Amino acid sequence: MDRRALVVSSETAGERLDRWLATQLPGVSRARLKTLIDAGLVRVDGAQRKAAHHVATGERVEVEIPPLPPETLEPEPIALTVMHEDEHVLVLDKPTGMVVHPGAGHARGTLAAAVLAHAPGTAGVGGPRRPGVVHRLDKDTSGLLVIAKTAAAYESLTAQLLARTVRRVYHTVVHGRVAGAEGIVDQAIGRHPHDRTRMAVRPVGRGRRAVTRWRVLERFADFTYLEARLETGRTHQIRVHLSHLGHPVAGDSVYGGRRRAPLPVPMEGLALHAAALAFLHPASGQLVELTSALPARIERLLSHLRHAHSP
Repeated sequence: MDRRALVVSSETAGERLDRWLATQLPGVSRARLKTLIDAGLVRVDGAQRKAAHHVATGERVEVEIPPLPPETLEPEPIALTVMHEDEHVLVLDKPTGMVVHPGAGHARGTLAAAVLAHAPGTAGVGGPRRPGVVHRLDKDTSGLLVIAKTAAAYESLTAQLLARTVRRVYHTVVHGRVAGAEGIVDQAIGRHPHDRTRMAVRPVGRGRRAVTRWRVLERFADFTYLEARLETGRTHQIRVHLSHLGHPVAGDSVYGGRRRAPLPVPMEGLALHAAALAFLHPASGQLVELTSALPARIERLLSHLRHAHSP
């Protein structure tokens, strides 16, 4: 870790923190500096500040600069739950807590590294650090995820995603009693205007179109069990859309808001599971349909809710 301690001079006082750092650390890109600020690795007089903070004379700015991850990904022999595999595609059931590909703070133990060890031929398919990864799941979301094992399969599957013909169905428990039997959220999603680590529903022109269909599976006093179907695949889409409706996913500390009913049982990760996946096989053109049973953490939550809800 490269640690720097800087002091704001009177000549440079008044500048935005990100711009000031760019002049003080010319060897570090503006984009990387923004990432460091967002990750809390920049402190001004010991406190985290936003990129828009205007520095003042005499302020002490401490910066921690972690080493850049290697451009190539090292295979890691991590156990995977394989739901389907042939010479063209691999479908996995990702556990909660596993990051799909390397990023800030997650250099090792990723699904991508495990895939590379399991299927070395995926190296270079779709990118050196995302071997064959066609779509992703959040760290704390579990369920089905398809990997392309060849360049041709990658092109086919990404084209199907763009055409919205891949069927992706999630099961989730959300806060509150959702009104109505089913509905659709058609709201653009983009970066949060004040917190670049989060996504948010944004006005037209400020985000990318995102469409989520939902239907109620079961209602409880303070929670609802839903099915959610993705028509698009934006970052954190289901979590953002359901929070926008006033019904955030149970266990979601990022989009959960405040004053929510406490969970009746402790739960690791989110009450969000990719339960069904369907796509046309890149080589045969045949429909591939797969399902994944609810993981124990969500079954346990539903069991407690049903018991409390029963007469």
